[in-house]
Amino acid sequence: MKIVMPEMSSRLKELRKEKQLKQREMAALLECTERHYQKIEYGEINLPSLDVIFLANYFGVSTDYLLGLSDHRARL
Repeated sequence: MKIVMPEMSSRLKELRKEKQLKQREMAALLECTERHYQKIEYGEINLPSLDVIFLANYFGVSTDYLLGLSDHRARL
């Protein structure tokens, strides 16, 4: 069974746009292809936990916020 986290996909896209980054730049940051990153943002691919932690730190938000488990951006 595949678990899809649409909240994470939309939050990742929102955070990327806030930093005025292109999908190509995010792909380079995660060391993946642009198409692979697009699939992450479209919710077709789930991220490994280490990538979630990396992105939360990069954007300065909590992992719970990024995953859609909390509406509070701040890390504790």
